[in-house]
Amino acid sequence: MRAAIFKGKDDIAIEDRPKPEIQKPTDALVRVVRACVCGSDLWYYRGIRERQPGSPIGHEFIGVVEAVGDDVKNIQTGDFVIAPFLYSDGTCPHCQVGMTANCAHGGGWNETTGGGQGEYVRTPYADGTLVKVPGSDFSEEMLASLLTLSDVMCTGYHAAASAGVEESDTVAVVGDGAVGLCAVIAAKRLGAKRIIALSRNPARQKMAREFGATDIVEERGDEAVEAVMKLTDGVGVDAALECVGTDQSMQTAIGIARPGSIIGVVGLPTDVEMPFTKMFSKNVGELGGPAPARAYIPELLDDVLSGKINPGRVFDLTVDLDDIKEAYAAMDERRAIKSLLRVSELKEQA
Repeated sequence: MRAAIFKGKDDIAIEDRPKPEIQKPTDALVRVVRACVCGSDLWYYRGIRERQPGSPIGHEFIGVVEAVGDDVKNIQTGDFVIAPFLYSDGTCPHCQVGMTANCAHGGGWNETTGGGQGEYVRTPYADGTLVKVPGSDFSEEMLASLLTLSDVMCTGYHAAASAGVEESDTVAVVGDGAVGLCAVIAAKRLGAKRIIALSRNPARQKMAREFGATDIVEERGDEAVEAVMKLTDGVGVDAALECVGTDQSMQTAIGIARPGSIIGVVGLPTDVEMPFTKMFSKNVGELGGPAPARAYIPELLDDVLSGKINPGRVFDLTVDLDDIKEAYAAMDERRAIKSLLRVSELKEQA
């Protein structure tokens, strides 16, 4: 099969690799239909985080089940499924309380499973991991939105849920990438009356407004804090959603959060220093981490299928798997918000 392979800094290639096979009776083999590039993939691409050269990459995909192990009961061959960005058994104590990202037996897509940016992926704990999508005929727009449920829409939702967004809240979203834009959708879905999006990019500003943002703040750092405080008459926001993962974005979120509020943190941390003393004195909390996507997918799936939300719009570049280099370069150079990879078709030609 063909799969995207991390070769080193600024270097992603498509190579031939052995097709994964069922290894355990709880496994499923999924033929990937659509995949995408994540902002966290760029940390490796940019050389900011280490990754073994020669390893498969990618963790967001939807596809069709090609084979299942003998112990798989709820997923069948031919099912169209969403795969969360982490696999989970669905039965451990953490999964039972909805923290599927912290499954005692879970993990990420890797050398033994195949990366999500490839033609096939072996899925451990298929019953606990995969979510079947009802129906069999979907538009390209719907496929894109379904794909966001593998990660970014659930991650944006996790930011809002962790921050405790409620009806009539004033919310600020720090970050205008795909996760930040999905966090705008999530905040609106949870009833926020005012959503302040921090963004300098005109195209992303426009999309944020279309998703529900009421205000745009273009400043960064201390100037951004000053601008948000001015918009809120010096009070700060009821919920700050940190969707970047840099020290500056975290300091901004802390600076704009009102006393007694919670910062929903979902940006993958990179050299972030947590000013505990400042948070303590301000009575500001922090909650978040890797999104328990498997727990959120069933709830959000209905909204996607009904057209109530359309998070697939965050994909503004679609390429075939062979064009993986452009998919990464466009995101790295901020020419694209998020790149979608067309890997195969939902219905294969006879």
